[in-house]
Amino acid sequence: MFQNRLNEDDKGTSEVNLTPLIDISLVLVVILLLATPLAFESMIGVRKSGRSGQTSVELKQDSRIELRLVSEDVVEVNQMAIARTELSETLPQLLEESTTGRVIVACADGISHGAFVNVLDQAKLSGAGEIAIMDR
Repeated sequence: MFQNRLNEDDKGTSEVNLTPLIDISLVLVVILLLATPLAFESMIGVRKSGRSGQTSVELKQDSRIELRLVSEDVVEVNQMAIARTELSETLPQLLEESTTGRVIVACADGISHGAFVNVLDQAKLSGAGEIAIMDR
């Protein structure tokens, strides 16, 4: 009698436990939500010059603007030293006079990444058509 009662009540559970699947799905959703802004973040496109760039004829000095970060606060614009804060005032005037709107940026050793990117941003916001990064 006791045996029959156990067998009748012991049907077992036939349901699938979905809790781990839901937990993993929610974690993936959170990761995708956090990673989506990184995919749409603006980038700076850098092209590497080819071998033919070494034999090309040098451009006139007035057709391009050369920027060189000497220190965190000083930038040389066509070999004239100015403060980095004054670059946003000086650069648009030079770009209006330039025929190509080409800006070449070089950076001394020990300059922070933030200062370098700030100069690149200022050049782009000032209306530079092309920005090239000069290697040593």
